[in-house]
Amino acid sequence: MTRPALVPDPEGVTANWLTEVLASAGAIGDRRVVDFEARPIGTGQVGCNLRYVLRYDRPGPGPDSVVAKFSSRDETSRATGVQTLTYETEVAFYRDLAGSVEVSRPGCFFAAVEPGTPDVVLVLEDLAPAVPGDQLAGCTPAQAELAVVEAARLHGPRWGDPALLEVGWLADKQSGDPGLITYFGMMWPGFVERYRDTLTSESLEVGERMVAHGAPWAEDPPPALTLCHADYRLDNMLFGPPGSDRPLAIVDWQTVRLGVGPSDVSYFLGAAMPPAERRHHEKDLVSRYHAALGAYDIGAYGLDRCWEDYRRYSFGGFFMAVFASMLVERTDRGDAMFMTMANGAAAQVVDLGALEFLA
Repeated sequence: MTRPALVPDPEGVTANWLTEVLASAGAIGDRRVVDFEARPIGTGQVGCNLRYVLRYDRPGPGPDSVVAKFSSRDETSRATGVQTLTYETEVAFYRDLAGSVEVSRPGCFFAAVEPGTPDVVLVLEDLAPAVPGDQLAGCTPAQAELAVVEAARLHGPRWGDPALLEVGWLADKQSGDPGLITYFGMMWPGFVERYRDTLTSESLEVGERMVAHGAPWAEDPPPALTLCHADYRLDNMLFGPPGSDRPLAIVDWQTVRLGVGPSDVSYFLGAAMPPAERRHHEKDLVSRYHAALGAYDIGAYGLDRCWEDYRRYSFGGFFMAVFASMLVERTDRGDAMFMTMANGAAAQVVDLGALEFLA
């Protein structure tokens, strides 16, 4: 069967194309899509997501709806997605890596991208009635436990796997990049100028310390690398209804990199709940994550080292808030979300005594 064409614009989607996509994935037998209804979903700032409710020519196998992801309709966000390889990374994750990890995620019917351009499309399993988490509202401790266990199901299967370094595009995306601090220093003054009124004193301290003393921290060689999501937060999670056989699925695999597993956990918890609640549950949740890792071959990686890595890499949410807020389309919700991330991560860094890593 001929591979379906890359259709990078929602305006180009047709019933015939959807038929080709689903047939090529073996999802609909010899049925045909004869009509569809497109509905925008989500609030992503580097992508445009639509749900396609499908009508077929006759009864039979196949999804009632699918979700398609395109590049952002905003020029600035789209250019950022190209420059940071965001679009290429998500396609490559589904192509090369998704089948080798156990984390719950949408199934992928089709993924294609034209490198160096914003021309991208992914057609994914629709997980409705699951609902997205909300970074601004936060989550319950039970939801946080689901998230840290799913993180272990992502990290554990490829923990310390040297074959990951043979995946060319992934080998280029590793922790321990001193250039990160130089770039952060370039972004920091504009970030402070834009958001000073909503930044806490802790955020200002963490940012200034990172600019002045972050290079050795960034150069520190990490322990065993594994596959990390690197934007592991509530807005990228879909929670199933009570009693669901898929209580949580992780979406938006646009920032995948080689990193230290607990970095995803600290990134998540830094903004998943208010600081007081995070402090109350933090050690238990990290212990739950480490226990879930025990189902995999992680060698002598003990809980004490896991906690130390959780502390060391607690700066991740702060970095993302600074970088992303200055590179994508600005919106009211986006500003609120980035401030939640920055201030939450800064409070976490201070609470954990992680500024000692910037000595």
